[in-house]
Amino acid sequence: MINNNRTALSVNLNKIALIRNSRPGNYPNVVSHGELCIASGADGLTVHPRPDQRHIRPHDVYELSELVKGHPGIEFNIEGNPYAESMGDFPGFIKLVNDVRPHQCTLVPDSNDQLTSDHGFNLKTSGEKLRPLIRELQDNGVRVSLFMDPDIEQISLAKDIGADRIELYTGPYAEAHKLNSPDLDALFQTYLAAAVHAQKIGIGLNAGHDLNLENLAHFRQIPALLEVSIGHALIVDAIAMGLTNAVQAYKALCS
Repeated sequence: MINNNRTALSVNLNKIALIRNSRPGNYPNVVSHGELCIASGADGLTVHPRPDQRHIRPHDVYELSELVKGHPGIEFNIEGNPYAESMGDFPGFIKLVNDVRPHQCTLVPDSNDQLTSDHGFNLKTSGEKLRPLIRELQDNGVRVSLFMDPDIEQISLAKDIGADRIELYTGPYAEAHKLNSPDLDALFQTYLAAAVHAQKIGIGLNAGHDLNLENLAHFRQIPALLEVSIGHALIVDAIAMGLTNAVQAYKALCS
């Protein structure tokens, strides 16, 4: 099965901010690098602000929002823990999103001390708590995506509580691909079935986590894949290739 639809590439800028935060000052400049990503062909920019501000900080979110407003057709996606409360000058995740009103907000079941996202929502336990937050964001003009495992029952629940899209957590797929695991084909079929189900029930499909230049072409066979959000691998590739070349290489695999 070949995905003939174009998939949008959203570049996650967290690692640029992480490098900047390792020293005083504003070097590298996150906004300037976001602008370079756009100039290089990215369809959108993604950030994942956390209360400890170890990478993206609130001022980055506000400044990147203004940058994107100057580029019609480019989308801004803010992802993160919907229950992250204010801490220091971090205003709280939902307040930050409502202040900025990005094109998309991807809600992720992170804890504040989590190193990186590593699982999707269990909507049997958290669905009803999420429902009013989804509606609040949508009332502010924000498209809402939920970070999900490729579980058909859970995807149905995402639709039931009002999400516009899901973002499939692709970490297990990427690990199996890296190891050339004998389970890769069966795992890929799980993602394929999840994607087909999402299309059937009318919920949009995004994907992200550990996608890279080695595994993206294969994963792109998933039908109706609207967007991939890629940060860590793209920035690592940029060290060797340069940021413009890296963005263009990933964009070519999404076209």
